[in-house]
Amino acid sequence: MSQSPQTNDLRNRILFTIFILAIYRLGTFIPLPGIDPDQLQTMMQSNQKGLLGMFNVFAGGAVSRMAIFALGIMPYISSSIIVQLLTGVSDYFKNLKAQGEVGRQKITQITRYGTVLLAIVQGYGLSVGLESSANLVINPGIFFKISTVTTIVAGTIFLMWLGEQITQRGIGNGISLIIFSGIVAEIPRALVTTFELGRTGAISTIMIIGIFILLVLTILFIVFMERALRKILINYPKRQMGNKMYGGDSSHLPLKINSAGVIPAIFASALLLLPVTFSNFNISENETFLNISSYFSQGQPLYMILYASGIIFFTFFYTSIVFNPDETAENLRKYGGFVPGIRPGESTARYIEEILTRLTTIGTIYLTFVALLPEFLLSRTSIPFYLGGTALLIVVVVMIDFITQVQSHLFQHQYENLLKKTKLKGRR
Repeated sequence: MSQSPQTNDLRNRILFTIFILAIYRLGTFIPLPGIDPDQLQTMMQSNQKGLLGMFNVFAGGAVSRMAIFALGIMPYISSSIIVQLLTGVSDYFKNLKAQGEVGRQKITQITRYGTVLLAIVQGYGLSVGLESSANLVINPGIFFKISTVTTIVAGTIFLMWLGEQITQRGIGNGISLIIFSGIVAEIPRALVTTFELGRTGAISTIMIIGIFILLVLTILFIVFMERALRKILINYPKRQMGNKMYGGDSSHLPLKINSAGVIPAIFASALLLLPVTFSNFNISENETFLNISSYFSQGQPLYMILYASGIIFFTFFYTSIVFNPDETAENLRKYGGFVPGIRPGESTARYIEEILTRLTTIGTIYLTFVALLPEFLLSRTSIPFYLGGTALLIVVVVMIDFITQVQSHLFQHQYENLLKKTKLKGRR
C-alpha cells in the first residue's frame, strides 16, 4: 500500500527534527580551540552542582566540554525575555505587535539582533574567565579572546537557526526541543554516576530509591497539572433563518491551569544564570564578587527567593500575553455566544479574567513547587550532578507538546481520509 502525502509529510517532519537535533548534539562535542582538556575536566568535577551544573545541563553537556555550543540557546532566551518585557511596557513594541505578521517578523528580527549582542558580551566574559583559570588556556592572549568570541557567537547564531528550522519544517517548538535534547542526553551519564556511587557505598541504596520514587511522582504530578483544564460553559442562542432553526448549541472555553507552559521556568533560570555565569569560572578573585556568587548556589535562601519570584512574575506576565480576556469576550459577543448568568461584553471579560487569575495562581504554586522541591532536596545530598525540577519540567512538558502535535497531524490525516470516503459514497 502506498502512503498518503499526509503520512509522508509527518514522517519527513519527524526525520528532519531528529536530523537537526543530531547536528546539535554533534556540535556539543566540538571543543573550543586552545583549551587544556585535562584542566577543564578537573575544574568541572568540582562544579557539577549549582548553577554551573544547571547551565551545563541546559547546554547538553557543552559547558563541561567547553564546546562551540557552550552558551547553548540561553542568549536567545535572554533576548526573548527582554523583547517580551518591552512588548508589555513600550509603545513601539506594542504597535509592532498590533501590526500582525509584519510586526511579528520585526520583533523576531530584533530578538535575533539581541541574541547576537548578548552572545558577544557573554562570549567575551567567558574568554576572560577561562584565561583567569590557572593553566586552563594553553596560549592566553588577544588571539584566544578573538577566536573564542567569534566561535561562541557563530555557534549561538547557528543554534538559533537550527531551532527556527525545527519550528518551521519539523515537529514542535525548536528552541524547547534543543533544550530538551540537551537535558535528555545528560540523563544516562547521571544514572551511571548514581549507580556507581551506590555500588561503592558513597550513597545509600535507600537514598537512591527515594530519589527515583520522587522523580516518578513528580513526573506524574506534572502530567496531571499540564493536562488539567477548567471548562467554561458557552451557550449559543437559537436563530431562525427561513423555515430552519440554527444554533442552540453549547460548547466550552477550555482554560489550562498552567497557560504559560514551561516558559516561566526557563526564563527564571536564564535570568539566574546571567549574573553568575562567569563567577564559576573564577573570573575575579575579588572577595565581594565571590561572596555574591556563593549566595546563588543550591539551597541558599536568596537563590530560592529569586527563583520563585522569577517563576511567579513570568507566569502571570506570559499568561497575560498569550490570553486576552477582553478579546475573548468580544469574539464571543460577535458570534452570539454567552456564559450562562453573565452579561456579554465587559462582564464576561471580568468573569473570565477572575477565573484565569485563580488558575494562574494555582499554576504559579505548581511551577514553583516542582522547580524548587528537587533543588532543596538535592542540595542536601551528595549526588555529584545537577538534577533540578526545571530540567524535569522541561522534559515532561516538551514531550507532551511533541506528542500532542504528532497526534494533531495524525487526526488531520484521518479527518481528510474520512472526507474523501464520504465524497466517494456521495457520488455513488
